[in-house]
Amino acid sequence: MTWRRKTLLLTGGSGVVGRALIDELSHDFDVVCMRNRNPVDDVRVSEFAGSFAEPRLGLSAGDYAVLSRRVDVIVHAAAATSWREDPRRIREVNLGGPTALLELATQASAPLYFFSTAFVADPPSAQGHSPGAAAYVQSKIEAEALVRSHPVPSVIVRPSIVIGDSADGRMAAFQGLHAVLGAIVRGAAPMIPMPASALIDFVPQDLVAAVIGRLVRQEVTSGEYWLTAGDQALCARQIMDLCMGLAGDLGLSTREPRLIPTEAVDRLILPLLEDSLPVPLQAKFRDLLEFAWLFQSTDPLPNSLPELGFAAQVTTEELRKTAYLSMRYWAQVKGLAAGDDDGRAA
Repeated sequence: MTWRRKTLLLTGGSGVVGRALIDELSHDFDVVCMRNRNPVDDVRVSEFAGSFAEPRLGLSAGDYAVLSRRVDVIVHAAAATSWREDPRRIREVNLGGPTALLELATQASAPLYFFSTAFVADPPSAQGHSPGAAAYVQSKIEAEALVRSHPVPSVIVRPSIVIGDSADGRMAAFQGLHAVLGAIVRGAAPMIPMPASALIDFVPQDLVAAVIGRLVRQEVTSGEYWLTAGDQALCARQIMDLCMGLAGDLGLSTREPRLIPTEAVDRLILPLLEDSLPVPLQAKFRDLLEFAWLFQSTDPLPNSLPELGFAAQVTTEELRKTAYLSMRYWAQVKGLAAGDDDGRAA
């Protein structure tokens, strides 16, 4: 009798979550990565160039047939995540991916694990400070509906902000949260547009990957799961203290920025900035405003991690440690902190 490992098709393998998924899954599965522009370039996986916009993912009829016969599981982690992209492009990519992969899943008789976002719980207004963010979240809402209505067995996962590995802070690319917290550490942000009690929800990349690994290995092929900190999330005041502590550890003389509610920024600050700040700095502050919409609420996001057996990894104290390690790694990459001899953040 012969035995073969199951083949798992992964999209987004070159991204933050994708790299963590390769670490998690490559021991048990033959991982095949579909890439667009950026090669995955990892000896643990095979990869091919494909496109959601073309029939059969851009493959020949023969290659597509081979892929559909080979694939046992599909994990869709690719997405257009840049809020600076044209909203029409965001929607095109974020609906085109699941549409194409649902078709493949049908041909392959394979379950689909689809990455959405936890921020579908409270989408921003398209008329507010965050048109790009609104377009991104709306595209995920529509993609969820597409997946949910399809007969293919599917799981929807909704992570919040994904930060570095809980062991050492490493990650393939920094997120918008790092830009905000980095500005605090460097003293480059005189004010942060969020209330002190607002919850900053993030989860480490290895935890997200571990959840997917458990769902796939246990052959869970239905359900919707929130991968968040929930009521254990740190508040803005705690994050500010963490950043100022890191600045001190790095020997930086950083002045602590003020936490200002967004409505006060709209009413009092923005009119002054438009008259007094150079255009490039205005643009940076508006980027900060766009990202800050994530962190206006004191209400926790829904959280499925305790029911999945991961409650111990998302306590407030564990998240505080993870955030510090992630920002310490950021500081090392930015040349603000020395690394250990093995390359890990000090």
